[in-house]
Amino acid sequence: MLVWLESLNAEILGCRLCPRLASYVRDVAEKRPRRFAGEEYHAAPLPGFGDANARLLVVGLAPAAHGGNRTGRMFTGDSSGDWLARVMHEHGFASSPVSRTRDDGLALADAYVTAAVRCAPPKNRPTGEEMDRCRQYLRREMEALPRVNTVLCLGRIAYGAVCRLYGIRADGFGHNRLFWCGPVGILTSYHPSRQNTQTGRLGWDEWSAVFARAAGLVRRLEGAGAGQPDPG
Repeated sequence: MLVWLESLNAEILGCRLCPRLASYVRDVAEKRPRRFAGEEYHAAPLPGFGDANARLLVVGLAPAAHGGNRTGRMFTGDSSGDWLARVMHEHGFASSPVSRTRDDGLALADAYVTAAVRCAPPKNRPTGEEMDRCRQYLRREMEALPRVNTVLCLGRIAYGAVCRLYGIRADGFGHNRLFWCGPVGILTSYHPSRQNTQTGRLGWDEWSAVFARAAGLVRRLEGAGAGQPDPG
């Protein structure tokens, strides 16, 4: 499993399948805001990270332009990363409640974090063609994580990508809703973006509740046997 993930991650880092996204992430780095003026941006696709024996898979939309695209790790260095690290630490999935840099020592336990798209897209809106090109990486991550029995989708786009791989309809998205694909539980949540957390659409109690539910599912489904997604 670990060898497969390492090989896949190396391939993702070198991916240049989407010219628009490759150009955008470099442009973001060149025109970085003053607060990050002295930092070197990753400015390339990002693999997922976490525990190769994970039972929980957390799927987001894409790296943030000045978060993961800057730091080189998913959900790291921005407010969404802060919310995710804190809640995962609260529920026993992370060693630390903060996610600031890729070498900050954060380790995940029984969880793996990834995204539907591996490069930061302009205005957080990847095209359909870009999502299609990137889908292979999520499928292959799922195949390399055979213990996963619970998938938590952060946002409608992540939910759609996961449903596409499992061959099920992406109906009924909402916060803290549970769907099934055979023995695999698929949970949905609003994304912890500033647009949601600062407007009150997603509060901390609601955010924590979905991870409490995920933790319960992970334990309850152990031994049931996770299915594999249909080829995408």
